[in-house]
Amino acid sequence: MDIFPISLKLKQQLCLIVGGGSIAFRKASLLAKAGAILHVIAPEIDENLKMLVQASHGELVYKPFDEADLNKPYKLVIAATDQPDVNHHVFVVCEQKNLLVNSVDDIPNCRFMVPALIDRSPLVISIASNGTSPVLSRQLRTQLETLIPHGMGKLAQFSGEWRKAVKEKISNPDERRIFWEDLYASPFKEQVFNDNLIVAKQMMEDALAKWTTPKGEVYLVGAGPGDPELLTLKALRLMQQSDVVIYDRLVSPPILDLCRRDADKIYVGKSRSNHAVPQEGINQLLIQYALEGKRVCRLKGGDPFIFGRGGEEIQELVTANIPFQVVPGITAASGCSAYAGIPLTHRDYAQSVRFLTGHLKEGSPELPWPELIYENQTLVLYMGLVGLETICNRLIEHGQRPDMPVALISKGTTPEQKVIVGNLENIAKKVVQHEVQAPTLTIIGEVVKLREQLQWQ
Repeated sequence: MDIFPISLKLKQQLCLIVGGGSIAFRKASLLAKAGAILHVIAPEIDENLKMLVQASHGELVYKPFDEADLNKPYKLVIAATDQPDVNHHVFVVCEQKNLLVNSVDDIPNCRFMVPALIDRSPLVISIASNGTSPVLSRQLRTQLETLIPHGMGKLAQFSGEWRKAVKEKISNPDERRIFWEDLYASPFKEQVFNDNLIVAKQMMEDALAKWTTPKGEVYLVGAGPGDPELLTLKALRLMQQSDVVIYDRLVSPPILDLCRRDADKIYVGKSRSNHAVPQEGINQLLIQYALEGKRVCRLKGGDPFIFGRGGEEIQELVTANIPFQVVPGITAASGCSAYAGIPLTHRDYAQSVRFLTGHLKEGSPELPWPELIYENQTLVLYMGLVGLETICNRLIEHGQRPDMPVALISKGTTPEQKVIVGNLENIAKKVVQHEVQAPTLTIIGEVVKLREQLQWQ
């Protein structure tokens, strides 16, 4: 994060604008909306800007800027002239006096940037690009304007009037957050939007009167194969409201960043011969935090019910009488094959697909080899990088032809995705040559031939 976003309270605070033209007027308009007292210094000042300054009970000074003009207690300064040398001088002097300063459209001479704003006062949403792309910020603002009801401002105002009462009733801050989240998910919000404030007041009073300490719950959430845009809407919602996030090695950093920022995040990832927390310990963590009344997100790469031990964890929750929800995720087979341009089924090549684990037990994969030797089916191997050569040899030994196409996908759906294509006889050597790293997914079957035509990533 290159900039730190803050919201300044400028009501009845002195703010200086150096410049008297249209650019200065645009910036002054925003400051005026925030209730600032405007001072403007410029040899010539636009009529509209004059009226804005007078309405704020500010001052108009008709002269060029000099250092002595900063002797008043300004909270911030905006340099908005059409002369770069003047704007730079303003910046230098403000830096010496530790004043917040912005030079319009001049990133090196800015200590703060003015973001694109969505005004639902008292709710204000800002979008900033560190000055690199203001047009993009404005486009995003336009998109969000259509998604955020204008009634959000009324909801924020109404909520603020009840904040003290809620705090007195519910002293625990985590429980208060849950109270507000549940309230906003109810019909209460629509009543405020429609100005039915008497009904909304009654609903608020009822919600407070019925409030009891919430019980803990576990959300078993599939995070998909890596690309955060493949998350389901429900997954994202539960990730945002969880108090604790217990996550695996295969959960990508961009996905973890979408969890609630102040949630406790606990890593329990497993890699070959290296388990950060044993499965029994993970089960106990889920139960422990849920019994403390926490909402726990068990975040798993892919889908929790496909080689994800989700069933084992839920069995423990059932035994402990812990409520839970399961949110399916896009499993690696679907996500990685799609991003590699390899359909798992195709009328001309494969009429069935089998998901298999490539993990070896005591050095030998426990797979039903005779059932796998079938021309018109696709085999998908999860976690098979280490045992790949052994698996390929076993398939050949049981009758599969050595030139059966194979694709190995590393870090599928992420920017680091790598796809190695070969056949049963040579894929293991190619993987070594390309220094492929886990996580990987292996696809075996005639459908691999389609990658050359269908690849898009």
